[in-house]
Amino acid sequence: MTRKNKEKEEKEKESQKKNEIKSDDSQSSADKVEDGSIEEGQTEIKQIEGEEPQKLEYFSKDELLGKIQDLEKNLNKAEEKLSQFQNQANDWKNKFMRLQAEFENAQKRWDKNRQNLSIQYTASTLKNFLPLYDSFKKALENENPQNDILKGFYDQFMNILKSYKAEPTKVNINDVFDYNYHEALSSIERDDVPNNTIIDIIQDGWKLDKEVIRYAKVIISRKPKPPEPESEEEGEVEEIKEEQKIEEKEKPEKQEKDSKGTEADELED
Repeated sequence: MTRKNKEKEEKEKESQKKNEIKSDDSQSSADKVEDGSIEEGQTEIKQIEGEEPQKLEYFSKDELLGKIQDLEKNLNKAEEKLSQFQNQANDWKNKFMRLQAEFENAQKRWDKNRQNLSIQYTASTLKNFLPLYDSFKKALENENPQNDILKGFYDQFMNILKSYKAEPTKVNINDVFDYNYHEALSSIERDDVPNNTIIDIIQDGWKLDKEVIRYAKVIISRKPKPPEPESEEEGEVEEIKEEQKIEEKEKPEKQEKDSKGTEADELED
């Protein structure tokens, strides 16, 4: 409580001093007015410390026009520099934007390549186990009392492959051949099915997510070749041969007629 009382007393003393100074100033101004040094209606002007009195400068019209022209020239130069700086700023901004876009594209390519590499490594590893799948499938197709045991191993093996998103491609007979998933081992001429139709499945195909691990090996159909038309030369040769045969048949008849005619002429003579 004593500190607060002291602070209050100090504030009261300061306020009293300020009031006394104001009263002294008012009395001095009143005395000056009475003496006549300051007229009524005028206020005392005090010079601010540190400032020098300013003097008015007078310029002619030509000087002002010259200064205006100089200012315009300086303004034009400043605008040219500003435009240069703006162009440089735009160039650096465009470079920065291009570099940023290239960096983002490179990062995307790197991420995509990393994903592709991981898929390829997984696919190459799983591909080594596909012959085991073929063996399981052939063994289950044959009638064997141990098929129940093999079926358990087969299901476990398939679950492991499916956990890596690997599964066999769906291929059925009479499907259209698709080079993206199928591999044609041979083709057979068939009239009862359209061209490029799967008529037999030799080996199942496999895929990992969307990546093909192994193409399905199939046999496809093809249209039989139409009979080749006979060429004009062959037809002419056959006609010539027929004419020759006819001539050969007619020769003995002509010889007989000629011989009979000569005999008749001799008898007349």
